[in-house]
Amino acid sequence: MIRLQNISKYYGNKKAISSIDLTCEAGSTTVLIGPSGSGKSTILRAIIGLIIPDSGEVQIEGETLTHRNLLIQRRKMGYVIQDGGLFPHLSAMGNIALMARYLGWDEGEIHSRAMELCGLTKFPEDALSRYPIQISGGQRQRVSLMRALMLDPDIILLDEPLGSLDPLIRSELQGDLKDIFQTLNKTVIMVTHDIGEAGFLGDKIVFINEGELVQTGDIQELLQSPKDPFITRFINAQRSPLEFTEDKKV
Repeated sequence: MIRLQNISKYYGNKKAISSIDLTCEAGSTTVLIGPSGSGKSTILRAIIGLIIPDSGEVQIEGETLTHRNLLIQRRKMGYVIQDGGLFPHLSAMGNIALMARYLGWDEGEIHSRAMELCGLTKFPEDALSRYPIQISGGQRQRVSLMRALMLDPDIILLDEPLGSLDPLIRSELQGDLKDIFQTLNKTVIMVTHDIGEAGFLGDKIVFINEGELVQTGDIQELLQSPKDPFITRFINAQRSPLEFTEDKKV
């Protein structure tokens, strides 16, 4: 579904990403993980065409992304940015329906699709008339996900969608996202800092550091056979106090 061939991006002399080669299979969930500033979000922005790589190619279903086909290719993608990115002057329904209305969908069709997405994401229908400030953080993320799914895209890109939520809400949404991914069978690429989240949601985990792809594999490969000492440091930094206590008991 998605193939990145040797893509690099620099801002002046500062490297954002360098020589990234990555393939994401149709219907799979790929999680990009690594420290802040490692280049994860830059990769997402290159896939959706918000930035153009200095070198290399982004291919969507075998077609190279260019200025000429950018708008057509974007309609195959749903994009959930950090903190949701909802427009505060639009209701939940207004945010969800934004692109559909721009494309001239019939209001009946928009309403039917919104009801379908409310059921899928467990968002209360009676909250669709509320504005972002009037709903919870978890509900705002559900609205952002519904907006990304509105046009029924083949590809879903999520940039730290749960990063600002408290642990209980985050855990609940992780479970809901996993169910949604499995139900829809979309091609998903998700950015996170959380190794537990990556292992729970990802079919494939891609570790990025300093703009470079360090290791690709499943969660067990990263835990048991890290290719770089930094991966071990990154994972150990996220261990809970309980785990350290258990280690000392042993």
